[in-house]
Amino acid sequence: MRDVPDAALTVQVQAWLCQLGAAGLAEGVQVCWNGRMRSAAGRAWVGRGVIELNPRLLGVGEAEVERTLRHEAAHLLAYWRAGGRRISGHGREWRQACVELGIPGERVTHSMPFPRRQVAPRYHYVCPQCGVAVARVRRFRRPTACLTCCRRHSGGKFDVRFQFQRVPPGEVAG
Repeated sequence: MRDVPDAALTVQVQAWLCQLGAAGLAEGVQVCWNGRMRSAAGRAWVGRGVIELNPRLLGVGEAEVERTLRHEAAHLLAYWRAGGRRISGHGREWRQACVELGIPGERVTHSMPFPRRQVAPRYHYVCPQCGVAVARVRRFRRPTACLTCCRRHSGGKFDVRFQFQRVPPGEVAG
């Protein structure tokens, strides 16, 4: 079961988005079930307008399916409203979208009994400006800069001066 579309849930998300004045976003949204998901309850693919849900949600209950759907729809709405501006995935824009979608105080992570696989981060990066360290399981696939520094010094736009630099694991403070 990978990327099995759910027409009823797609219509539901489209209705929520239209009620919030995001009809342009709503027309391209699709909700599907992804059986390859393991520990995540859901995922929003902002560029494609796709929300993927973990089929294990069905065993937890209908209320959890709806809450996760609203959580992921909030990601789509927040990024759409930002209009290409860089925002934090679970930042103030997302929290505001959560409030409007009826889930104020939404948590970033779930507490469902899905199996979790712990993978040690293999890639370590540092911002050359502020020194913030980032550890990742996967490497950055495109140039990525420190959001804090970009907001502070270049109006939130990508700036190569703040691009994360890869460093050996031993050089990153813990």
